[in-house]
Amino acid sequence: MVDLNKTSEELQALQAKLTQQIELQALQAKLTQQIDFIYKDVDSSIDSTALGNELIKLMRLNETLYKPTPYENHWSEKDVIMITYADSVMQQQQKPLVTLQNFIDTYIGESINSVHILPFFPYSSDDGFSVIDYSSVNESVGGWPEINEIAKHRRLMSDLVINHCSSRSAWFQNFIKGEGIGHDFFYTASPDDDTTDVVRPRTSALLKETPTGKGTQYVWCTFSHDQVDFDFRNPDVLKSFVSIIRLYLDMGVSIFRFDAVAFLWKTIGSSCINLPQTHEVVRLLRTLIEHAQSDAIIITETNVPNTQNLTYFGNANEAHSIYNFSLPPLLINTLVTGNCLYLKRWLMSMPPAQNGTCYFNFIASHDGIGLRPAEGLLDDQELTTLVETMQAFGAKISWRSGESNKQKAYEINIALYDALQGTTAGKDNLGLQRFICAHAIMFALEGIPGIYIHSLLGTRNDYEKYENSQQNRAINRHRWDYDLLQENLGDQNNHHHIVLSSLKKLLSIRIRQPAFHPNATQFTLHLGLQLFGFWRQSMARKQSIFCISNITNEDVDLSLNGLNLVLTDSWFELISGITVDPLQEMLTLLPYQTVWISNIQS
Repeated sequence: MVDLNKTSEELQALQAKLTQQIELQALQAKLTQQIDFIYKDVDSSIDSTALGNELIKLMRLNETLYKPTPYENHWSEKDVIMITYADSVMQQQQKPLVTLQNFIDTYIGESINSVHILPFFPYSSDDGFSVIDYSSVNESVGGWPEINEIAKHRRLMSDLVINHCSSRSAWFQNFIKGEGIGHDFFYTASPDDDTTDVVRPRTSALLKETPTGKGTQYVWCTFSHDQVDFDFRNPDVLKSFVSIIRLYLDMGVSIFRFDAVAFLWKTIGSSCINLPQTHEVVRLLRTLIEHAQSDAIIITETNVPNTQNLTYFGNANEAHSIYNFSLPPLLINTLVTGNCLYLKRWLMSMPPAQNGTCYFNFIASHDGIGLRPAEGLLDDQELTTLVETMQAFGAKISWRSGESNKQKAYEINIALYDALQGTTAGKDNLGLQRFICAHAIMFALEGIPGIYIHSLLGTRNDYEKYENSQQNRAINRHRWDYDLLQENLGDQNNHHHIVLSSLKKLLSIRIRQPAFHPNATQFTLHLGLQLFGFWRQSMARKQSIFCISNITNEDVDLSLNGLNLVLTDSWFELISGITVDPLQEMLTLLPYQTVWISNIQS
């Protein structure tokens, strides 16, 4: 007697196996095409098919293979990312990663569901961005078990420091010896090469003279001489990073931040930034990552002018998300000038992110306020005024080489709380309101919001850390003693408590609104230069939210007639909880007050 059930099960298994083989063949063909493009001008002896198969094995895609769905959103209005160092909060005789998790569980709760832990690997400089060993956790903060434990409770975002590594890494030490893994991993050039057009964010010498077992070589250093650039013309470099990505996935990482990826590919005689091969490497790594874990996403960190930044979306086949680098300088400029002209112009010019892509919004991070993304958006005088205002509030300025080797302001280094303690006229007593307003705007914008832990806590400029390190960025990289932090957060009159409570309240409202989905419709409102506003509509078109902020230090009247609130709907102001009468002519907004006027109260 024939067992029909067993036969059916066997047929299903066979069908699944055949489907897997077909999908694997399609993946192999895609990788071959991508590899051909990347290496077409490098080495004709590279076997693209064989290299593609090696990458598949390194990612273990021949064992488990997911088929990604094009244009699928792996995020919702509930997604908020907290940016932090592993040791931003410290407690004696406790691993910082354990202290961090305790802080998150105790004070953050459900208002933030994702955490970006900045480089937690052994490093030699730049607070983690000069990686010595990509495969281990810096033992001073904890280990992989602590990382994995955090990843069990929240989406974990990790840096892939892909452009360079530490000069103290084993790879670079092998380069110096001229043998072993890494001996051919680094990009070198001649001092006689034409590097006139090379774009860099630093003023130090580009090439590092290095004695090696193969003679003196000149190593390319985009950032510092302790951060030596990889040579991705060597496929072994690509394979090494694919292995690193596989490890991070195994350890619970589901969001990859591609650090400084714009500089990845170099061609002598070019700008060595945003080159076609760089974009193709990102696309190839996306292909591998999304076939390994269907909901994993890539965020590219490309601190470049806005139009260049947008290209990293590709055709929804490159980065899932890009840093909205123009937002911090434009929003801060708006709030210190009391004029939203430039911010409004920029917002109107931003293309909506198509499904499968989204913006990553932030206004503060471990780095400073980048000014290159404001080029072409703020004129020179506006930039100069912004820099001078920030200096008056305690900022340090980082510089870069500009045209004809002239120095240009590259980055403003300041804690966001201090940056918003006044206007271009000087400091005032409205800093807290201005600071909350900035976040209310950012939380409502199209995209996923990212909030730096020191913004969440209202941390001030750390001049002691700056003096000790003489590094500008240290001013905004404070380490909190957890006991002292708890004491501050336990005092309801303390500004740290007020900031955290206020921001958590806004976030608790945000994550309940379908109209705040990262891909929900957004239109800029025209309310003059003192009121900055935009309209969001849920993807199901059921909820509308009018997000309007008074960006000045005076009361401003908002004409409700100009919003055209639908009379048959009930309207609510979500932040204050009051009901809004659509027939009411005016609503007065206090200095730096934000309203979220919605037809659904949730």
